[in-house]
Amino acid sequence: MIKVGIIGAGRIGHVHGESISKFVKNATVKTIADPFMNEKTEAWAKSLGIEKTTKDYHEIFNDPEIEAVLICASTDQHSPLSIEALRAGKHVFCEKPIDHDVNKIKEVLDVVKETGKKYQVGFNRRFDHNFKAIRDAVVAGKVGKQQIIKITSRDPEPPSIDYVKISGGIFLDMTIHDFDMVRYLSGAEVEEVYAEGSVTVDPEIGKAGDIDTAIITLKLDNGATAVIDNCRAACYGYDQRAEVFGTKGCVAISNDSDSNAVYSCKDGVIAEKPMFFFLERYMMAYANEVNQFVEAIVNDTPTPVNANDGLQPVLIGLAAKKSVEEHRPVKIAEIRAQYGL
Repeated sequence: MIKVGIIGAGRIGHVHGESISKFVKNATVKTIADPFMNEKTEAWAKSLGIEKTTKDYHEIFNDPEIEAVLICASTDQHSPLSIEALRAGKHVFCEKPIDHDVNKIKEVLDVVKETGKKYQVGFNRRFDHNFKAIRDAVVAGKVGKQQIIKITSRDPEPPSIDYVKISGGIFLDMTIHDFDMVRYLSGAEVEEVYAEGSVTVDPEIGKAGDIDTAIITLKLDNGATAVIDNCRAACYGYDQRAEVFGTKGCVAISNDSDSNAVYSCKDGVIAEKPMFFFLERYMMAYANEVNQFVEAIVNDTPTPVNANDGLQPVLIGLAAKKSVEEHRPVKIAEIRAQYGL
């Protein structure tokens, strides 16, 4: 049984605490740390059988029983905590993104290599049953030579303006999952990005220097073209769809809903709306990704989403941001050269 520590007891820390306690067989959470630890969080941890709560994450790093750390703190702490955890001899699961700064991601990559510890990035959609079904079909050759990849990702409601200001922008906060999905579903790398964006949801998002609606076109090194559409708000719920079209066929997934019941009457045909948000839609994906992280530790095998997989979507996101700002296609090679990659 692998004993783990969680740093960060916010929303995503709660998700991982719940999923590990209920669905991950070979791991148990010994300690959860958060500088704002309070009685409510302590009671929640106790209800899950978590042995210890603390305000000082160093207690996790200094505990020889804890083999692995889940970093669920604020984004600006991901890379420094990753480095500190690795050098403390811990395997690391880090929520996305590793950092918004490519140079800081490069530092993490160096320390992963230096320490030889397992490192996994939390791109949970790779572990969702729907997206995996597409990937399995592609790997099996069922779609033939890939031609077009389409991904739709629309949130049910926008984040707070305070969050928008520190999020890194829509491409590094929201679309980063879709950039990862393009790589995952296709098995190919992105060569060029062209993005168009606008503010259609909330003028305050524009005032904060961001956009809330975007279309991104990506050229892949396997010859396929990918198209992503994003919006910060969809009145009908959490819209997560994807399709890979090729010379032998097409495989597509639709949204998950609470049931597949369809009501038909003289006024029309009514089906369930999509699940409201990512907590409902992806809870088992969160459990699956940690299960595979733990298996990599136990079996000494590579993690399924490594530090380089954390770097590539950030490079794509920076290219998309530059494309919107300069109204032109941007090659990934241009971004890589900027950071000496």
